[in-house]
Amino acid sequence: MSKQHPVVAVTGSSGAGTTTVKRAFEHIFHRDGFKPAIVEGDSFHRYDRAEMRVKMAEEHLSHFGPEANRFDKLEELFKTYGETGGGKKRYYLHSQEEADEHNARLGTDKKPGEFTPWEDIEPGTDLLFYEGLHGLVVTEENNVAQHVDLGVGVVPIVNLEWIQKIFRDNAERGYSEEAIVDTIMRRMPDYINHITPQFSRTDINFQRVPTVDTSNPFIARDIPTPDESFVVIRFKDPKKFDIDFPFLLNMLNGSFMSRRNSIVVPGGKMGFAMEIILQPIIERLMEERD
Repeated sequence: MSKQHPVVAVTGSSGAGTTTVKRAFEHIFHRDGFKPAIVEGDSFHRYDRAEMRVKMAEEHLSHFGPEANRFDKLEELFKTYGETGGGKKRYYLHSQEEADEHNARLGTDKKPGEFTPWEDIEPGTDLLFYEGLHGLVVTEENNVAQHVDLGVGVVPIVNLEWIQKIFRDNAERGYSEEAIVDTIMRRMPDYINHITPQFSRTDINFQRVPTVDTSNPFIARDIPTPDESFVVIRFKDPKKFDIDFPFLLNMLNGSFMSRRNSIVVPGGKMGFAMEIILQPIIERLMEERD
């Protein structure tokens, strides 16, 4: 844990809502004038896109497990940043647009699906902001979670997560339903052993729960909308960040308490809820640093 150089980790699988929380943090950083060092979880995969396809066919690896990721490099970055405000990062190039941008910046000739070279984090940042699959992962060899000052989990109930994955991979990537289900099955041991335990280590979880029938995610043709959902927000220790539940209930119309450490808000207010909850916490981390 660091006071001088805080590490903030947002953990959740693709499609879980991490984009919403990332946008909320961007608004907070912009309003308060904080300069983050942004780190993407995909950049700590062990293999590039072509290598991973071969490994998946030969060894049935998944992106969720330690065999396909550099948890050692991730822990090293969190530890080094917490101690010095520096460290090494790289980028995974998802698209040709990203490849063109970084090739122009670095003078390289990388293709989509490859990594940029490791480079130093820009000096003078206020905090490290990680968004990806493994921000609070713990294995026998590596303990990434111990270096995190604020851990945020973003996770829908599992049937909704599967619906989102099936819809995205089919509509955007052209995968067949059989191939998508095969991927889900292959990932399941790693999901159980390395993804879900992280949500017991987070300080705050945002879990989207649909209010429509998702009992068979493999036949669903539509993703439930935010207005067809609630978001359960669980605080591991409300006293740690002085969470003011009466204030939140007053600000978030339609919200209610479900447990002493949990508040439920309408799905359409998820982004707003994130901002009014997280901004005071980030400001507090900055004040303690100063």
